[in-house]
Amino acid sequence: MSVIVVTGTGTEIGKTIVTAALAAVATAQGRTVAVLKPAQTGLAPDERGDAQEAAHLSGAATAAELARFPEPLAPATSARRAGLAPVTPAETADAARKLSEEHDLVLVEGAGGLLVRFDEDGGTLADVAGLLSAPVLVVVPAGLGTLNSTALTAEALRARGLDQLGVVVGSWPGEPDLAARCNLADLPESAGAPLLGAVPHGAGALPPEEFRAMAASWLAPPLGGAWDAAAFARSVG
Repeated sequence: MSVIVVTGTGTEIGKTIVTAALAAVATAQGRTVAVLKPAQTGLAPDERGDAQEAAHLSGAATAAELARFPEPLAPATSARRAGLAPVTPAETADAARKLSEEHDLVLVEGAGGLLVRFDEDGGTLADVAGLLSAPVLVVVPAGLGTLNSTALTAEALRARGLDQLGVVVGSWPGEPDLAARCNLADLPESAGAPLLGAVPHGAGALPPEEFRAMAASWLAPPLGGAWDAAAFARSVG
């Protein structure tokens, strides 16, 4: 796969850190990786954005950002309020194609969830995946409520004929409760796709060298790592 689209079931659930882990594993295998963030919202011009953060942690060759809007809102809303032109799915897909000409892997990280609006025409990350014919990796939270949002995202992907690679828990708690432990078995059923990893809470605060050394242990073999869902479930009870 030359392009993977990374989405989530909501905000602040670990998409950037999962993207960084994917990039770290691929980079360690000798592949050149580009991380593309179509629209970064809620940051000042001089702050490190999600693409830059993922590249910093992973050692990815390239971090690209198409637009930055000041308020922490959906891209279309933030662009409109700032009086700026939004980023469109077509522009995003074109940028990803160009990056794929010079990189072995391009990771496109969306903002929020799959159907958050990019522009006033209703364009979304799902449209980007469709234009690229790219598989989609869904990042999910660990605990109560995740099964419904995971199932809804999977249903939206299927309705659009998009390929879901699987799901990754973006922030696995140090002391998982009953719901989180049960969700390890239930998430694949809700998603209709395999559970492909669990990134520990706080992984983004690790020094880059340690992050890169650990990344493969958080992701399953289809994503280039060594994580095993059954063994992980046994280890957390």
